[in-house]
Amino acid sequence: MTLPFLDLQPTYAASRPAIDAALARVAASGWFILGRELEAFERQWADYCGSAHALGLGNGLDALHLGLRALGVGEGDEVIVPSNTYIATWLAVSQCGARPVPVEPDVRTYNLDPARIEAAITPRTRVILPVHLYGQPADMDAINAIARWHGLKVLDDCAQAHAARWRGRRVGALADASAWSFYPGKNLGAMGDGGGLTTDDAGVADAVRVLRNYGSRVKYHNEVKGLNSRLDEMQAAVLAAKLPALDALTDQRRQIAACLLDGLAGAPVGLPFVPDGAEPAWHLFVIRHEARDRLQAALAERGVGTLIHYPVPPHLQPAYAELGYAAGDFPVAEAIHREVLSLPLWPGMSEAQVAHLIDAVRSVA
Repeated sequence: MTLPFLDLQPTYAASRPAIDAALARVAASGWFILGRELEAFERQWADYCGSAHALGLGNGLDALHLGLRALGVGEGDEVIVPSNTYIATWLAVSQCGARPVPVEPDVRTYNLDPARIEAAITPRTRVILPVHLYGQPADMDAINAIARWHGLKVLDDCAQAHAARWRGRRVGALADASAWSFYPGKNLGAMGDGGGLTTDDAGVADAVRVLRNYGSRVKYHNEVKGLNSRLDEMQAAVLAAKLPALDALTDQRRQIAACLLDGLAGAPVGLPFVPDGAEPAWHLFVIRHEARDRLQAALAERGVGTLIHYPVPPHLQPAYAELGYAAGDFPVAEAIHREVLSLPLWPGMSEAQVAHLIDAVRSVA
């Protein structure tokens, strides 16, 4: 059996009539930027997340960047970020002229460790930026408490956490602002790039609304130096068409994850840990193994596709050489990046495919 790492066709099939109708509707409308489709999706996404405002943006990186700017981050400021994350989290900080200050993760959840945050706070710190990595919600209660105590803002990176909950509340309404990616492979994905921001703060929403459109509220009148970062009508319509199926598809992910956790129990691999109060979205099912590369090759021989999220931590990327970090500076993140392997998990996987995956991992690990 050949098992791809990801198959998006079942997700499309779950909403195909609505998606096809949405594409035809936008094509016939003749209106493709900042129109009714975007307004409708923004209302629906805000309602779904339980936030007062939602803004559609060009991609997830812009959502982080504009969210930080709307929260007042600028030249010379510092933003606390996870040492264990995709580099986009750091890039958004750099785009503001600020410095990313990495903090190690909780080794069990891979998310930002609240116990390590306060040691990294300085007079230049403005924002704490946790990531709900792999769809596992971070400990937002602890993070928000630290932020309030020190007079800081919180922007959470929700790019992998559509439909996740922390202590009964949906991710997307747990921070001062929340940044989203709607990249096609996400749990709620567009048919191209897309991003968004949710917030209860009307001032933040207004700032992002202006920043995404060249810094303009009225055409040809520019209040600030903005960007061109607008979720287009086609992508907004597709996302609105897919949104009603998100909970059912997430339930499928959770059922498959439960099968994998049960089937791989006792196998010589590190399995995902779910803390009390967390309801992951299971964007990724990530295991750990000391011989990760050998395990990946052995699974490939059995027809199982896997990916590594992510092989090199941000502090060791050439893009951040100017910060002067070296191997060993963030050992927890470095160990995670050496050992993690993402297994297939997507809505529509059959019982036979799940069984094949479990058998393959147990056989070669």
